[in-house]
Amino acid sequence: MLLLAAIVVFAYMSFWFVIAVMAKDNGLADVAWGLGFVLLALVGLLKGGTNDVYLTLVAMVLLWGIRLAVYLHFRNRLRKTEDFRYRGWREQWGKNWVWVTFWQVFMLQGFFMWIIALPILLSAEQPVTRWSSWGMVGLTVFLLGWIVESLADLQMLQFKQNPINQGKIITTGLWKYSRHPNYFGESLCWWGIFCFSLQFPHTIWGIASPIVLTWLLTRVSGVPLLEAKYRNNPEFQDYARRTSVFIPWPPTKKEET
Repeated sequence: MLLLAAIVVFAYMSFWFVIAVMAKDNGLADVAWGLGFVLLALVGLLKGGTNDVYLTLVAMVLLWGIRLAVYLHFRNRLRKTEDFRYRGWREQWGKNWVWVTFWQVFMLQGFFMWIIALPILLSAEQPVTRWSSWGMVGLTVFLLGWIVESLADLQMLQFKQNPINQGKIITTGLWKYSRHPNYFGESLCWWGIFCFSLQFPHTIWGIASPIVLTWLLTRVSGVPLLEAKYRNNPEFQDYARRTSVFIPWPPTKKEET
């Protein structure tokens, strides 16, 4: 299953690489990200993971992946330009941007996709037909994370669609309690998926999934890049001083006075 998944991921991300080069928009990698997990979950079904417990796991992944892909698609259409991170990398890589893009954007994301999908892959073909307490814990954590991520994305989308907010920083709703509530919700989703997978034998190694995802969001491609974008923005720096960076938490008293 792991080898089959690796082959599928390589072919899938290569396909999106070609589309991105033709469109000159590496931001398509973000749309491909969510749908890639949907594809791997469906591959698990084809390999025989058709018991009710695994079907629930697949449904969780589909719910997360499809929502994220749809949201990012419409966000990219509203932006009308390539994401600033990918645009900056393209300029930095110069004439070699095509091949660097293949390895550093699409293949690297594919590698992390394979690791983060471990709870799905390790659970496929496992003889589990009854739920355990891990199932309820995992589903609860997942749904909480999904609601937080979905609500945070919706609030951000509504904020940006209002012309009055152009150039401003969102500090309301969930964003009052965390500078990146969408990332926090995404992390919760995958901790929930991992916990749910513990109902299946030999899935403890799937713990690499939420650990790697949380690390990527908080230390690599999520929080650090966005925070760097606003390094010289006084409004954001004031917001940052009173607001939790990741885990939602009441703002400091400075804001409330």
